[in-house]
Amino acid sequence: MKDPRDIVLRPIITERSALLRESTQFVFEVAPGSNKVEVKKAVEQLFKVHVEKVRIVNVKPKPRRVRLAPGYTKSWKKAIVTLKQGESIPFFEGV
Repeated sequence: MKDPRDIVLRPIITERSALLRESTQFVFEVAPGSNKVEVKKAVEQLFKVHVEKVRIVNVKPKPRRVRLAPGYTKSWKKAIVTLKQGESIPFFEGV
């Protein structure tokens, strides 16, 4: 099995993810090759919580440009993790 820190790369802290936290949902950027089962096990091991559901979204690149040079942002994978009622991840407290 892969190391959990190689699967869960970083938390996503936005206004929308702050609203999701109220319903015990947390958003993470995950490794592009990971699946729902790997993400569930990694979050449970890293944060010592019980995961109820995992939703995964492939975020497509957006066109951007710097001066006259066109380009794209990177594509990445986002996981929305739902915890059991009453549980929380202390990392997100006070953010």
